[in-house]
Amino acid sequence: MRRYLATVGALVAGLLAASVLAGIDAGSVAAAEKRARHLFGHKKKPAALQARSIGFYSRGCLSGGIMLPVDGPAWQAMRLSRNRNWGHPQLVGLVERLAVESREMDGWPGLLVGDLAQPRGGPMLTGHRSHQVGLDADIWLMPMPDRTLTRQEREKISAISMIKSPFEINKKHWRPGHVTLLKRAAGYKEVERIFVHPAIKKALCEAAGPDARWLSKVRPYWGHHYHFHIRIKCPRGSANCKSQKPPSREAGCGKPLDDWFALFRRPKKPAKPGAKPKKRREIMITDLPNECRAVLAADDATPAQYASKTEIAVTRAPAATPPAKPKAAADAPPRPPAAIPLPGTKPAPPPPAKAKAAPASVPPPAAKPEPPATRQAQSAPARPKSSPSLPWLRGLATPGPPLPDRKPK
Repeated sequence: MRRYLATVGALVAGLLAASVLAGIDAGSVAAAEKRARHLFGHKKKPAALQARSIGFYSRGCLSGGIMLPVDGPAWQAMRLSRNRNWGHPQLVGLVERLAVESREMDGWPGLLVGDLAQPRGGPMLTGHRSHQVGLDADIWLMPMPDRTLTRQEREKISAISMIKSPFEINKKHWRPGHVTLLKRAAGYKEVERIFVHPAIKKALCEAAGPDARWLSKVRPYWGHHYHFHIRIKCPRGSANCKSQKPPSREAGCGKPLDDWFALFRRPKKPAKPGAKPKKRREIMITDLPNECRAVLAADDATPAQYASKTEIAVTRAPAATPPAKPKAAADAPPRPPAAIPLPGTKPAPPPPAKAKAAPASVPPPAAKPEPPATRQAQSAPARPKSSPSLPWLRGLATPGPPLPDRKPK
């Protein structure tokens, strides 16, 4: 009897232990599934829904996002392995417009585009705290080279810092073209803010002169000396998108900058012995708007759905100007067609008999039309070589160590 009771007790204890462990494992899996960055970070395609930005820049998601093509007439997307070249149609169109207009009107070689958002927005597996609703874009301050970079180069090439210290820019890399590029970006009405390093803001203030009103959109912030960060307003049709308070109309070139530099001069507090760094609270799916669950559950959009709107933005590029005719040809009177005889002349004799025409029943072979190519598969058109007036552009796109993620915004 004792042996029987001992056996039964062991079986009961084993079943209880197994149930407890199973409950712990199930609980850990459920907790992991609720972490928003894992849920959104593993979605490879956008949601087949209407384009909407949902929530706030640092706590939301993106519905119906579209893709910024990897290669365009005046831009190249970087760090392709991250799959972060997605955004709201208004953001993607603005980036394309800035790239084309800055090259056509200002002579900027082209944009190297960093992170926009994930296909469905949301918190990212690594890096940014913002970029969640498809309204943020990072643009490298290093100009685009005059050739198409390989996928491997886009992963390994490091961006170039534009500052020499926290208080001054590096004049070896900073050029007047940077001022023109940032001024053009700030001039778009859709743009709400542009984030740059305080030292870059100081350089912009010095270059702007009396016309510094556009600098009210350019805000100093930590990091942002390898790239500048464009943030646009909540677009129409996104009822649950939450905008920031509009920035002040002041240029921000006086005391605000002095306050930033005072922060840089302040000595850091020594860390307490044995103190562990504080971890940021994980954003859970329950922290996001309820609509984000529907975004996660939606079907994947097709290439036609997430690329069709991009075609509209590219048509904004100005058409190439046809070459001018020689003066002699332009001044000459129009020549009649060869088939119409000139007045007072005899018609041309018929062709020799040996020149036989092709039978009417056998039409000449028609040229086979080329199949339409998608924007993703199209290769970028030939780009002009670096201008002799911009020798500083040569040698900028040299391979270097991978650029680590900047401090999240």
